[in-house]
Amino acid sequence: MATKLSGALPYRLLKRCPHCDGHIPRRSQIALSKQGRRTLSTSQGKLAVAAPEIDLSKLELQAPNPAHARIVPASPSYFTARPQFNDNLLSLQSLLRKYQTLPTVEPGLAPRVAWKTVAQYRLLVGEPVRSAKYTFVLRILKRLNQIHPQLVPQELKDELQVYKRDVDPYENMPKPGVIDEFGRSYGVGRRKSSSAKVYLVQGSGEVLINGKSINTVFGRIHDRESALWALKATGRMDKYNVWALVSGGGTTGQAEAITLGAAKALMVHEPALKLALRRGE
Repeated sequence: MATKLSGALPYRLLKRCPHCDGHIPRRSQIALSKQGRRTLSTSQGKLAVAAPEIDLSKLELQAPNPAHARIVPASPSYFTARPQFNDNLLSLQSLLRKYQTLPTVEPGLAPRVAWKTVAQYRLLVGEPVRSAKYTFVLRILKRLNQIHPQLVPQELKDELQVYKRDVDPYENMPKPGVIDEFGRSYGVGRRKSSSAKVYLVQGSGEVLINGKSINTVFGRIHDRESALWALKATGRMDKYNVWALVSGGGTTGQAEAITLGAAKALMVHEPALKLALRRGE
């Protein structure tokens, strides 16, 4: 459809239309011309020509070519450096917002859970996740774990199970100590590279270490007192005989290993002394 100006414009204010042989006015030049702003009109002349109208009803739509389709990633984190980690973090944050109003228990009363270490998590997602980033994930996991155990939804249980270790060390209960037919209790102690097996039996307070007296094995008074600290702290020096087999490390490590083994053997005879041994009284 051809259009023209209501008044003639100089030729320098016109430019050629790319779709036909006519000319159209330059908009920036019209505003600056001395004759003032001009309006387009279709009733006079052929100074300006517009492009022909397009009849959309006559166009034939072709079926889209699958080769030209753009693949859209399912994950919004696909183009990030750590997409799997970001997806996990977004999922945990979404669960926290969803269930943050549920009643919680004190941190000390929450179920004890052994979460995956950062090395185990890196193997799980196959990405070089930084320790600081994984610490933020652990903070969210601990907060979700404080939700009352009877109110935890199944969706949250399934999500937390992904971050738990395959073997939970908190589920391994120590075997209770027993007293054999000779009245002996048994305890194992380890300190640094030293290991000690300590047998405790009621007696007069005799001590043998590797078949030798304690004075022969430990020349320092500090090591002798350290080895028998469990009996001394509970006032049982003259009630039990000690027979220990110790190996590895130096004299200080061996003495402290005997201390731990003797304390475990003593609790088999008298379980009520556990609190006294912890306080060191």
